[in-house]
Amino acid sequence: MLRDVLLQQFQARLQGLPLRVQTWRGDILEGAGAKVHLELHTPKALKVLTSPTMGGLARAYVEGLIDLKGKAEDILRLGQAFCRADACRTGKGSEAWKWWRHTRLRDRKNIAYHYDVSNDFYSLWLDKNRVYSCAYFEATEDTLDSAQEKKLDLICRKLMLQPGERLLDIGCGWGGLILRAAEHYGVQATGITLSQNQHDYVQEQVRQRGLQGKVEVRLMDYRDVPEDIGYDKIASVGMFEHVGRRNLRPYFDKIARLLRPGGLVMNHGITSVALNSKGLSSGISEFVEQYVFPGGELVHASTVMQEMAAAGIEPLDAENLRPHYGRTLWEWVNRLEARETEAIRMIGEKRYRIWRIYMAGSAFAFDNNWLALFQILGGKPDAAGRQVYPFNRRHVYAT
Repeated sequence: MLRDVLLQQFQARLQGLPLRVQTWRGDILEGAGAKVHLELHTPKALKVLTSPTMGGLARAYVEGLIDLKGKAEDILRLGQAFCRADACRTGKGSEAWKWWRHTRLRDRKNIAYHYDVSNDFYSLWLDKNRVYSCAYFEATEDTLDSAQEKKLDLICRKLMLQPGERLLDIGCGWGGLILRAAEHYGVQATGITLSQNQHDYVQEQVRQRGLQGKVEVRLMDYRDVPEDIGYDKIASVGMFEHVGRRNLRPYFDKIARLLRPGGLVMNHGITSVALNSKGLSSGISEFVEQYVFPGGELVHASTVMQEMAAAGIEPLDAENLRPHYGRTLWEWVNRLEARETEAIRMIGEKRYRIWRIYMAGSAFAFDNNWLALFQILGGKPDAAGRQVYPFNRRHVYAT
């Protein structure tokens, strides 16, 4: 029977892997020193496992065809070996036809799909300030809470925030940066988001903290921010991944028009490691597109700086925080797994599986240099080409 042939092919791929497998018939296949338990709930799983991809395994797990039990890091490492996965795919084909992925309506729907799951769900595993981006682990003993506050301060110091300055945060999330910048650096902060849940949460935080008149949050697309009043400093943290490769130049053009001469902008976001990446291979990009971040696109850091410069913004400083994001994601995974029962009660088992496997896979990708996280600081020179900026980076690390 075809089923038996597929099972034999699957067994052949298991040679030398520390994996214990239980089939829907109760058969047990066990490799030496098994660290991960794989349960097959249906014969349909064999079609995935005989010619496996990491994205295919993730999809089978999310859809309940299989169960994966063990430490998430062991699962990902074994999955890479089982699928013989490489880091990324490259190519020169045009993706310009995907313009429709980044219309205002489509972007709003994409953001709502990911961020409007449930504020309470995100609070289960994010830090106390609900910062949903790479933390900065200055010391090995830093907790997630302290590392996220240090990341916010690192951005504020790189932007050289001064009391009374106007700060715009594009994609402000749950308000971690604008709230801290107003309370600790004395700026007038404005944040924009496309997520209704985030908008409502920040408004409530502003009220509770008595920051009316100092912090404003708007439910708004970055393309629609009024340009009549400029900003001294602009931050975009974990947002430009949603912009789309084709829209990077208009995105930075918009920032350049919003930024006052002499102003600074911080673009903090995930980038590809390969120069001409078309996304992670082994079905990973397709899984993320379908289940996690519809419309997300990554480019190399050099492309970010090229588009920034083309818009008249001078790149001044770039720092890769790749190891920090790997650790951040493992922190999130561990915290989510520790509250699995609550999470499933809030969002259901399927969505829980999506977030668990997505974040664990992302942590693995950062740890293995498949993805990078760059903070790129740019400045808008004045009419004479001058940009006031220190000759060294001491201000970045001063506390």
